[in-house]
Amino acid sequence: MLDANGPTSKAIEAVWRIEAARLIGGLVRFVRDVDRAEDLAQEALVVALERWPVSGIPDKPGAWLLATAKNRAIDESRRRSMMSAKHSEIEHTTAHSETLNDEALDAPTSDDVLRLILIACHPVLSKDARVALTLRLVAGLSTVEIARAFLTTEPTIAQRIVRAKR
Repeated sequence: MLDANGPTSKAIEAVWRIEAARLIGGLVRFVRDVDRAEDLAQEALVVALERWPVSGIPDKPGAWLLATAKNRAIDESRRRSMMSAKHSEIEHTTAHSETLNDEALDAPTSDDVLRLILIACHPVLSKDARVALTLRLVAGLSTVEIARAFLTTEPTIAQRIVRAKR
């Protein structure tokens, strides 16, 4: 069981605070979906919370988290592809399976956080939605923390972020 106040837990929390925006930015570029990128990042964090207390924190924890999340995205993509093919056989129809862009694997990740900021600050969004989404994705603040900053309720901010992601 992970000690919530132990040194490994605090180190993982620090790594997450530092790497979350870069990780989500890279995943958005990879999967082309902000919600899915956040889910993949959280899943990678869960894996880290399970493994790192036993095996130790890797030398490059950000790269480890990104690789773990990308592998999960690739596995899910392969699973969807197989399911689609099987459904096609059963239904005698053709279905187009989404494939991940191989170039995204080789592209540099240096501008991922900037790209994430530009996505979050798109002019179509209202000013409040842009700020809330940026604080959530780039700064890694929780919905509760953002609600406190806006002096409003948590459900209001949660809905604002959900709308902005759409």
